[in-house]
Amino acid sequence: MYHIAVSFDVPADRRDEFIAAALEDGRDSAADEPGTRRFELIADADNPNRFYLNEAYDDEAAFNLHAKGPHFARFFDIINSFATGPTWLIKGTRIEDPQA
Repeated sequence: MYHIAVSFDVPADRRDEFIAAALEDGRDSAADEPGTRRFELIADADNPNRFYLNEAYDDEAAFNLHAKGPHFARFFDIINSFATGPTWLIKGTRIEDPQA
């Protein structure tokens, strides 16, 4: 499974707009993109205006399909004028333990 995690910083007065856009992206991606397995929006515990997207896909190709899709584009169309990010935190394939 392919995982990514990114962070975004947003102005306090645009916080609700960012949350709505991210939740819409996640909801629509999960509904329309079969390779999307997890799409989580997480608010930072110490900074209320920092958010993390924690996502999982079947493989890197599924993520690339998502990144070229309409939901991804709409999300960035909405947030590009006010959000700082994405700052990449992780990008890669989970290593499974064959003995677990």
